Amino acid sequence: WLAMIQHYFFAAWIPPADEISTYSTERLAGSTVWPRNIAREVSPIRQVANGSSAEFTSRLYLGPKLQDELEGIAPGLEYTVNYGIFTVFSKPLFWLLDKIHNVVGTWGWAIVLLTVLIKAAFFKLTEAQYKSMARMRKLQPRIDQLKERYGDDRQRMSQAMMEMYKKEKVNPLGGCLPILVQIPIFIALYWVLLESVELRQAPFILWIDNLSARDPYFILPLLNAAFMFATQRLTPMAGMDPLQRKMMSMMPLVFSVMFAFFPAGLVLYWATNAGLSLAQQYYITRKIAAADS
Repeated sequence: WLAMIQHYFFAAWIPPADEISTYSTERLAGSTVWPRNIAREVSPIRQVANGSSAEFTSRLYLGPKLQDELEGIAPGLEYTVNYGIFTVFSKPLFWLLDKIHNVVGTWGWAIVLLTVLIKAAFFKLTEAQYKSMARMRKLQPRIDQLKERYGDDRQRMSQAMMEMYKKEKVNPLGGCLPILVQIPIFIALYWVLLESVELRQAPFILWIDNLSARDPYFILPLLNAAFMFATQRLTPMAGMDPLQRKMMSMMPLVFSVMFAFFPAGLVLYWATNAGLSLAQQYYITRKIAAADS
C-alpha cells in the first residue's frame, strides 16, 4: 500500500492482497525548495481478449489512525502510527493505556493511572536514586567547606571530594543511573500521547475539554513548574558552579514556557509524573533524615 501521512490522519491506496504490484516514486523537476514527489502503484499486466473485459479494483482509506482498526484493514497499516525507535516500548504502553481507558472511560484519568503504574514499576529504581540524592544533600555543607578551603584548585578539590564520597560510602552517580534506565520508557510514552488520535478532542475535567490541544489557562504547565521548583529544593547541586546552579534554577521556567504550547494530555502526564516524583523524593528524604537524627 501507499500512504500519505499527517499527524492524526492519513490517506492510503490499498491494492488487492493477492496481486504483485509495482511501486515507484519520482521527484518532480523544479521543486527543490519544497520538494514534491509522485508515488505510483502499478497493477499486474492483464491480457484482455477481443470483445471481453477486465476489472481492476483497489481500496482507498481516508481517515484517522485508529490503532485498533488499522491492522484489520491491511497488513502493516498500523505502522502509519509512527513511534520511531521507541516503538518496542510505545506499542505496549498504548495497549495498556487503551485497556485502562476501557475501565475508567476517560482518557485523562487513563493517562494519570498509567503514569502511576509506571512510577510503581520503577519504584525501587527511583528509591535508590532519591536515597543517593538525600545522602548527597547531607554532604552539601561539607562540600561547600571544601570549596572554601581549596578555592580554584579543582584537582585537589576533586580529590578531597572523592575521598569524602569513599569514606561516607556515597556514589555521586547513584542519582543518575536509575534515570538513564527510565528515559526510554518516558520518551516512548511521550510519543504515545503525541501520536494517538484517540486523544483528539477528548475531554478531561473542568477547563480541559480537549487533551490534544494546549491547556487554555496554562494551569497544567504552571503546576508542573511548581513541582519542578519544589523538587529542586530537595535536589543537591554539589560540584556546580554559580552559573550552572543559575541555569538549573531556570529549568522549571523554561519547561513551563515550552509546555504551554504542548497538548494538554502530554502535560498532564509530565505534571502527574513530577508530582509523584516530588512526593516520593520528599518521603525518602524525610525518612533518611529521621533515621540519622
